[in-house]
Amino acid sequence: MSGITTSTFAPGTHFSTLRNNAASSWWKDPGMRSLAVATIAAYCGTVNAGYDGSLFNGLQTIDGFLGVLGNPDGNKLGIISAAYALGAIPSLLPAAWIGDRFGRKICMAIGALLIIIGAVVQTFTKGGDPMLAGRFVVGLGASFEAIGAAPYVTEISHPRNRPQATALINTCWFIGSIIAAWTCFGTLNINGDWAWRLPCLFQVLPCVVQLPLLWFIGESPRFLVSRGKNEQALRTLARYHANGDEQDELVQFEYQEICAALEFEKQATAGITYMSFFKSRGNRHRLLVIVLVGFFSQWVGNGIISYYLARILSSVGVNNSTQQAGLNGGLQVWNWLWAIGAALLCERLGRRPLWLTSAIGMLICYISITACSAVFAEKGTIGAGYAVIAFIFLYNGSYSIAFTGLTLAYPNEILPFNLRSKGNAILQLAIQIALFFNQYVNPIALDAIAWKYYIVYDVVLIIAIACIYFLFPETKGRMLEEISEIFDGPSDHSVNASAQEALEHDDKIGGEKKTATGHVEYAA
Repeated sequence: MSGITTSTFAPGTHFSTLRNNAASSWWKDPGMRSLAVATIAAYCGTVNAGYDGSLFNGLQTIDGFLGVLGNPDGNKLGIISAAYALGAIPSLLPAAWIGDRFGRKICMAIGALLIIIGAVVQTFTKGGDPMLAGRFVVGLGASFEAIGAAPYVTEISHPRNRPQATALINTCWFIGSIIAAWTCFGTLNINGDWAWRLPCLFQVLPCVVQLPLLWFIGESPRFLVSRGKNEQALRTLARYHANGDEQDELVQFEYQEICAALEFEKQATAGITYMSFFKSRGNRHRLLVIVLVGFFSQWVGNGIISYYLARILSSVGVNNSTQQAGLNGGLQVWNWLWAIGAALLCERLGRRPLWLTSAIGMLICYISITACSAVFAEKGTIGAGYAVIAFIFLYNGSYSIAFTGLTLAYPNEILPFNLRSKGNAILQLAIQIALFFNQYVNPIALDAIAWKYYIVYDVVLIIAIACIYFLFPETKGRMLEEISEIFDGPSDHSVNASAQEALEHDDKIGGEKKTATGHVEYAA
């Protein structure tokens, strides 16, 4: 045979049928409680991203902060805000290489250290340029966190919790945004520079929590096997999924699947590059969906509300700093509750219903925000201003239904095993390019045409709904191999097809036919 490790379990075996030394509920099981700690450590990077997403908006509600920056115009304010994305883009490829070469934990640790450095620079300097530099360094760290954390959660989670655990990653964005919003609210009455310095300094908190946890948690089993540390990988699986029982049926099944998948990958993915996304119809479809998810996650109007809520509120007559900060804090809690609920229901309700409900709801709300803003601007009607606030809340709830959890979970589901890391890098690149555009262009456009700028996002939302309807397939209830068949067809398993045929041929020659597709793939 060609060196492929075959499973001792019957083809088509489902993990739910195997004996597992773990309680039915994670909170009742010591091993899975430890796994929850490992997962929380990975979530800290997303918490920090959410903190940054709300921080700059909250800082603008603090009297004197814009003066510290030199009272920048829309162009300069946009550059300072977009510095986060400017830092994130160049660090994507190095982060992906370090994550594959040295491990997910090292990747996250580097990200945490960079974010701490950037936050300290923002805290103890004055002026627009130092603030820009600090945000740039935080952006560098954010890419390392994102590239390390998402695969880590996917690869270490218990099979029965993996869909929810992956979907919950992005919901932690709102935990950070809630902390930032209410921190800014709490410092409003502090006299002097510490009113804005404290919120900047508190950005280090998620990283300060994360770094010591990374020392104690286990590494990704898939990474360990890829580096030849098979025994350590088996111990890690047993520790988190079966309370240390290495002979547990589920643990053995997962371990054999990981080993088989990685051995298969070495032979089947020789010569695989980013150009492989263009070599088959299925991969071109995947690439299009990934890029659309990345851009739409930032280009459906959320960028204005996330980073410039204070300016929107001012445009409809809410000028009091306390009111602005309070509304911002309440909005983040509202968003988080919607995101948590949708993430936990993603497998029950299906992906397409969530995507379409989310996009259609946002379109209705954004059209309403546009119309009410126009009425307030033209006639000064107080009720129209209050309606804008109400529709901002409804819009954010609609966004959270799908775009919070599925932006990361859906691309990871549709990517084949051998293109998953490359696809994640493309996804993050699309997100950061879109984010930079938003953060730079939005303040300039808001200064120039005010509420009329919202019409642009009304149009983008219509395009997003059409793309989701025609291009986003349903993946509910399917294992990863079955999802591949949606894109490649039952007779063509992505770029692995020719390699798979060769392996089957080798098995026949050896007198025993065992196919790679007899195994269930659990995003190993």
